[in-house]
Amino acid sequence: MPATARVLAALLLLPGTTATAAAATATTATAATAATAAPAPLAPLRPDPARPAVWTGTWEAAPSGTTAALPGASIRNVVRTSVGGTALRVRLSNRLGRTPLRLGAVTVALRRAGGPGAVPGSLRAAVFRGARTVTVPPGRDMVSDPVRLHVPAAADLLVTVYTPGDSGPATYHRTALRTGYLAPGGDRTADAEGSAYTATTTHWYYVTGVDVLGAPAAGSVVAFGDSLTDGTGSTFDAGRRWPDRLAERLRALPLFRRLAVLNAGVSGNRLLRDGVGPAALTRLDADALSRAGVRALVVWEGINDVKGTPDARDPAAFETAYRAIVARAHAHGIRVVGATLTPYGGHGAYTAAREALRRKVNDLIRHGGLFDAVADFDAVVRDPARPERILPAYDSGDHLHLDDAGLRAVADAVVLGTLLGCGQGGQGGQGGQGGQQPCRSRETQPRS
Repeated sequence: MPATARVLAALLLLPGTTATAAAATATTATAATAATAAPAPLAPLRPDPARPAVWTGTWEAAPSGTTAALPGASIRNVVRTSVGGTALRVRLSNRLGRTPLRLGAVTVALRRAGGPGAVPGSLRAAVFRGARTVTVPPGRDMVSDPVRLHVPAAADLLVTVYTPGDSGPATYHRTALRTGYLAPGGDRTADAEGSAYTATTTHWYYVTGVDVLGAPAAGSVVAFGDSLTDGTGSTFDAGRRWPDRLAERLRALPLFRRLAVLNAGVSGNRLLRDGVGPAALTRLDADALSRAGVRALVVWEGINDVKGTPDARDPAAFETAYRAIVARAHAHGIRVVGATLTPYGGHGAYTAAREALRRKVNDLIRHGGLFDAVADFDAVVRDPARPERILPAYDSGDHLHLDDAGLRAVADAVVLGTLLGCGQGGQGGQGGQGGQQPCRSRETQPRS
């Protein structure tokens, strides 16, 4: 790399240095070089032994399947933090891939308002054990080294990956509900202006998590579910999934009660068998229990089993699965809130027999002592005159998924005290089997 390009790359790492100022210093660098010069990573963070570093998950997207790879392209994923911190690390996944995934470069940056451009001075290289390139084995995730960058809460981050070759089917999250950006012409991960990103996508490629260091929070809560948690029915590019609203509520709490929110919803996912993505019990560790700083889990999953084929007919199968989730979470000191299954009358998959099963499952969730607490989403959104249906004001139009108002209503139905209610029984006197489980603080270091 020419000396002028190295100067420019270094300047891009200096807080307060704009791309314009850097270009003025490196007057002999061409525009093409300025756009593609790879930023150098800062020196590794060294923990202060007097104040041990604690990582907290601030954002997540659970892998939902695979799609065609984009060899030779740079993919700029846009993700939104729930809490901030003094540094970050990113989790990249080849969990559902079949061949080794080679990433030629990865960068992170704060996003400028709208579009693919970065806030001046915020672009950073993410490295993996000191190396710019990384190969992720099939079936595995890889977590970057710490990246020194002050990250605000409720901020958009750009996580850009360059895939130099075809590594086979790409692990992705299909329902991003956010515009992402593609640069087809090679490694453009260091393009702070974003001018190379001439195409868009509605998926998140490879990136499945962001953690922050030193978050002003007590930990994180995972929203674990299907399309209702993934946000189907909500406004595109608006951040109106119910976990987004939950994060907004939690940010208003005192620090010792505040939690980050991780969205582990996968559209089409099922509790009892594989659907879109692995079944709930199969993906529980990777998408929930192993995430950094998890203190609580909200489980809203099962409607795809109720309405899916082959028919699920035995409520006891749901009970067994829910109990297994709770037992595994409790082994990690994590509280579990169970959410009732919301109506879907009028949907094409609705039958009277399936409705009877849904009500039996909800009785188990409410009264079976399965969970530490219950969030009764069914009671919040059902039509009192036709309880097998969603209230028209909350119906996105397909009679299954909620609109923005409905998603806000279920988020507001979560009693925040139940997320960190150590030593308390279930909501409404449930006294679930885990009601007296300890809620100790935990820190999970992701395995790479």
